[in-house]
Amino acid sequence: MNGMKGLKKKRRIQVILVAFVALATSTALIGYAMRDGINYFRAPSAVVAEPPASRETFRIGGLVEEGTLVRGQGETITFSVTDGGASVPVSYTGVLPDLFGEGQGMVGTGNLVDGVFVATEILARHDETYMPKEVVDALKDQGVYRHAEGEEGGS
Repeated sequence: MNGMKGLKKKRRIQVILVAFVALATSTALIGYAMRDGINYFRAPSAVVAEPPASRETFRIGGLVEEGTLVRGQGETITFSVTDGGASVPVSYTGVLPDLFGEGQGMVGTGNLVDGVFVATEILARHDETYMPKEVVDALKDQGVYRHAEGEEGGS
Protein backbone atom coordinates (compact mmCIF):
# COMPACT_ATOMS: atom_id res chain seq x y z
CA MET A 1 0.00 0.00 0.00
CA ASN A 2 2.76 2.39 0.96
CA GLY A 3 4.52 1.80 -2.39
CA MET A 4 1.48 3.14 -4.28
CA LYS A 5 1.49 6.43 -2.38
CA GLY A 6 5.18 6.96 -3.04
CA LEU A 7 4.67 6.25 -6.74
CA LYS A 8 1.81 8.75 -6.98
CA LYS A 9 3.89 11.42 -5.30
CA LYS A 10 6.83 10.70 -7.59
CA ARG A 11 4.50 10.87 -10.61
CA ARG A 12 3.09 14.20 -9.45
CA ILE A 13 6.57 15.64 -9.07
CA GLN A 14 7.40 14.48 -12.64
CA VAL A 15 4.25 16.13 -14.01
CA ILE A 16 5.02 19.38 -12.18
CA LEU A 17 8.60 19.25 -13.45
CA VAL A 18 7.49 18.71 -17.07
CA ALA A 19 4.93 21.54 -16.77
CA PHE A 20 7.60 23.83 -15.31
CA VAL A 21 10.07 23.06 -18.11
CA ALA A 22 7.36 23.66 -20.74
CA LEU A 23 6.44 26.97 -19.12
CA ALA A 24 10.08 28.05 -18.87
CA THR A 25 10.65 27.15 -22.53
CA SER A 26 7.62 29.08 -23.80
CA THR A 27 8.52 32.08 -21.64
CA ALA A 28 12.06 32.03 -23.04
CA LEU A 29 10.72 31.84 -26.60
CA ILE A 30 8.34 34.77 -26.03
CA GLY A 31 11.16 36.74 -24.42
CA TYR A 32 13.38 35.99 -27.40
CA ALA A 33 10.71 37.16 -29.85
CA MET A 34 10.15 40.32 -27.79
CA ARG A 35 13.90 40.97 -27.68
CA ASP A 36 13.81 41.14 -31.45
CA GLY A 37 10.68 43.26 -31.13
CA ILE A 38 8.92 41.06 -33.67
CA ASN A 39 5.52 42.60 -34.41
CA TYR A 40 5.64 44.77 -31.31
CA PHE A 41 3.08 47.42 -32.18
CA ARG A 42 3.39 51.15 -31.54
CA ALA A 43 1.11 54.04 -32.45
CA PRO A 44 2.81 57.19 -33.85
CA SER A 45 2.11 59.10 -30.59
CA ALA A 46 3.93 56.37 -28.62
CA VAL A 47 6.88 56.43 -31.03
CA VAL A 48 7.22 60.21 -30.70
CA ALA A 49 6.82 60.08 -26.91
CA GLU A 50 9.35 57.27 -26.45
CA PRO A 51 11.43 56.62 -29.56
CA PRO A 52 12.53 52.96 -29.69
CA ALA A 53 16.18 52.01 -30.21
CA SER A 54 17.24 51.89 -33.87
CA ARG A 55 18.00 48.15 -33.62
CA GLU A 56 14.45 47.36 -32.48
CA THR A 57 12.10 46.12 -35.19
CA PHE A 58 8.49 47.04 -34.55
CA ARG A 59 5.21 47.74 -36.32
CA ILE A 60 3.70 51.18 -36.66
CA GLY A 61 0.18 51.89 -37.82
CA GLY A 62 -2.16 54.75 -38.49
CA LEU A 63 -3.33 56.89 -41.37
CA VAL A 64 -1.11 58.12 -44.19
CA GLU A 65 -1.07 61.87 -43.54
CA GLU A 66 -2.60 64.01 -46.28
CA GLY A 67 -0.06 65.96 -48.33
CA THR A 68 2.98 64.00 -47.13
CA LEU A 69 3.28 61.25 -49.76
CA VAL A 70 6.37 61.84 -51.92
CA ARG A 71 7.59 59.39 -54.53
CA GLY A 72 11.29 60.06 -54.59
CA GLN A 73 14.19 58.85 -56.69
CA GLY A 74 13.99 55.24 -57.78
CA GLU A 75 11.61 53.20 -55.68
CA THR A 76 11.96 55.13 -52.42
CA ILE A 77 8.73 56.63 -51.11
CA THR A 78 8.39 58.91 -48.10
CA PHE A 79 5.26 59.86 -46.19
CA SER A 80 4.11 60.46 -42.64
CA VAL A 81 1.92 58.14 -40.62
CA THR A 82 -0.35 59.75 -38.04
CA ASP A 83 -2.82 58.71 -35.36
CA GLY A 84 -4.08 62.29 -35.10
CA GLY A 85 -1.92 63.02 -32.09
CA ALA A 86 1.52 62.75 -33.65
CA SER A 87 3.14 62.02 -37.01
CA VAL A 88 6.15 59.87 -37.79
CA PRO A 89 8.01 60.24 -41.10
CA VAL A 90 8.31 56.95 -43.00
CA SER A 91 10.77 55.96 -45.71
CA TYR A 92 10.12 52.84 -47.77
CA THR A 93 11.88 51.35 -50.77
CA GLY A 94 9.80 48.92 -52.78
CA VAL A 95 6.42 48.49 -54.35
CA LEU A 96 3.51 49.83 -52.35
CA PRO A 97 0.21 47.93 -52.12
CA ASP A 98 -2.45 48.98 -54.67
CA LEU A 99 -4.78 50.31 -51.99
CA PHE A 100 -2.11 52.52 -50.45
CA GLY A 101 -2.82 56.25 -50.48
CA GLU A 102 -3.14 59.45 -48.45
CA GLY A 103 -5.80 59.34 -45.76
CA GLN A 104 -5.75 55.54 -45.83
CA GLY A 105 -4.85 53.20 -43.02
CA MET A 106 -1.47 51.48 -43.12
CA VAL A 107 0.73 49.25 -41.02
CA GLY A 108 4.48 49.16 -41.51
CA THR A 109 7.22 46.93 -40.12
CA GLY A 110 10.71 48.35 -39.71
CA ASN A 111 13.08 50.37 -37.53
CA LEU A 112 13.29 53.95 -36.34
CA VAL A 113 16.53 55.50 -37.64
CA ASP A 114 17.26 59.13 -36.69
CA GLY A 115 13.57 59.83 -36.16
CA VAL A 116 12.51 58.29 -39.50
CA PHE A 117 10.71 54.96 -39.60
CA VAL A 118 12.57 52.92 -42.23
CA ALA A 119 10.03 50.33 -43.33
CA THR A 120 10.86 46.87 -44.65
CA GLU A 121 7.19 46.08 -45.26
CA ILE A 122 4.08 48.22 -45.81
CA LEU A 123 0.53 46.90 -45.67
CA ALA A 124 -2.48 48.97 -46.70
CA ARG A 125 -5.38 48.80 -44.28
CA HIS A 126 -8.85 49.99 -45.11
CA ASP A 127 -11.19 49.25 -42.29
CA GLU A 128 -11.25 47.79 -38.85
CA THR A 129 -11.63 44.26 -40.16
CA TYR A 130 -8.03 44.52 -41.36
CA MET A 131 -6.60 47.21 -39.19
CA PRO A 132 -5.06 46.02 -35.93
CA LYS A 133 -7.27 46.83 -32.97
CA GLU A 134 -4.44 48.93 -31.49
CA VAL A 135 -4.51 51.26 -34.52
CA VAL A 136 -8.29 51.66 -34.37
CA ASP A 137 -8.11 52.35 -30.62
CA ALA A 138 -5.29 54.89 -31.11
CA LEU A 139 -7.27 56.66 -33.85
CA LYS A 140 -10.44 56.67 -31.77
CA ASP A 141 -8.47 58.06 -28.81
CA GLN A 142 -7.35 60.94 -31.01
CA GLY A 143 -10.85 61.37 -32.45
CA VAL A 144 -9.80 60.89 -36.06
CA TYR A 145 -11.18 57.44 -36.74
CA ARG A 146 -13.99 57.36 -39.30
CA HIS A 147 -16.13 54.38 -40.21
CA ALA A 148 -15.71 53.50 -43.87
CA GLU A 149 -19.35 52.79 -44.63
CA GLY A 150 -22.47 54.58 -43.50
CA GLU A 151 -20.72 57.74 -42.43
CA GLU A 152 -23.03 60.66 -41.90
CA GLY A 153 -22.22 63.76 -43.97
CA GLY A 154 -18.68 62.58 -44.69
CA SER A 155 -16.46 64.43 -47.17
